[in-house]
Amino acid sequence: MKQRLTICVLAVLAAALMIPAAWSQNMATVKGKCTDVQGKPIVGATVEYVNQDTGQKYDLKTNKKGEFFSLGIAPGKYKISLIQNGQVLFFFNGVQVQLGEQENAMDFNLQKEQASAQQRAQTQMTPEQKAQQEKAQKENATIKSLNEKLAAASAAEQAGNFDQAVSVLKEATTIDPNRDLLWFKLGDAYRGAATKATDAAQKTQNYNDAIAAYQKALTIKPNDGAYLNNLGDVQAKSGKVDDAVKTFTQAAQSDPTHAAQYYFNLGAVLTNTGKMDDAVQAFDKAIAADPNKADAYYWKGVNLLGKATTDKTGKMTAPPGTSEAFNKYLELQPQGTYADAAKQMLSSIGASVETSFGKGKKKTTKRQ
Repeated sequence: MKQRLTICVLAVLAAALMIPAAWSQNMATVKGKCTDVQGKPIVGATVEYVNQDTGQKYDLKTNKKGEFFSLGIAPGKYKISLIQNGQVLFFFNGVQVQLGEQENAMDFNLQKEQASAQQRAQTQMTPEQKAQQEKAQKENATIKSLNEKLAAASAAEQAGNFDQAVSVLKEATTIDPNRDLLWFKLGDAYRGAATKATDAAQKTQNYNDAIAAYQKALTIKPNDGAYLNNLGDVQAKSGKVDDAVKTFTQAAQSDPTHAAQYYFNLGAVLTNTGKMDDAVQAFDKAIAADPNKADAYYWKGVNLLGKATTDKTGKMTAPPGTSEAFNKYLELQPQGTYADAAKQMLSSIGASVETSFGKGKKKTTKRQ
């Protein structure tokens, strides 16, 4: 009896030991590695095996090295997809998973696949498409080079080395002379160089070169307000006042959004050259374009005060609108740069200050 029981137990154990062996013989091993377009491991992605005959699906996860592995995939023909954040990055169709001692290796190398796709696209391109692509690539290379030079010129200017900035930007204009921004920046560099020049002839030459650069930018992009504004500034500084007046007026007409700034700069040029009536008109235009431009009221008042008369008793009489201009400045800028000066001007003509204001320092007018 005991012998029969022992035999039965052994038979059961033998059957149990045979189960894994039989299971492993019916399932295949798969493995692989997933890397992105930079060649880096894709971590935490899902590699989905879908049997194209039965619909059975297996989901495998990639580890920190981008690797996946399984001992239990039923043999068959599969669609294998690499999925990350719900998006299919790539897939293979009709992949045969087989039994055998060899593992079924399947790598997802997105860098290689991208290169292959580009190569396939190249072979399928028409001559016209290839020409367009080559043109675009050349354009991108040019833009990259020019941006590098703009950055280098900007760094040189910030360091106060305007001559170096001029050299870099001149080189940029030889690479592509049809870009208005390069000529505009070159004009700025020449203008900066002029402000640092100690030799009068060199200063004049820098201003003339700046004018030529701005004019070149404007031939490419006519009536640009910013270009005209900087051109007008250099014309004024180099003594070409009539040209500056025309340029600032053109800027205001071409770019109404910033007309207040351009008319103010026109008024500054006229103030500094003693053309008081014209200056008042320019500041009035600046105020019309921006009623809150406080400095325009102050300098309008200064120019009006320049036309004041004095009688035999020494009493000063200012033209109409003078006290209103100074008081409007104080209303908008009670603690502004010219607040103290505005109050002194009002006192000099016997006008009252309509409200209480803070003090400020007196300065000469500057273009903005």
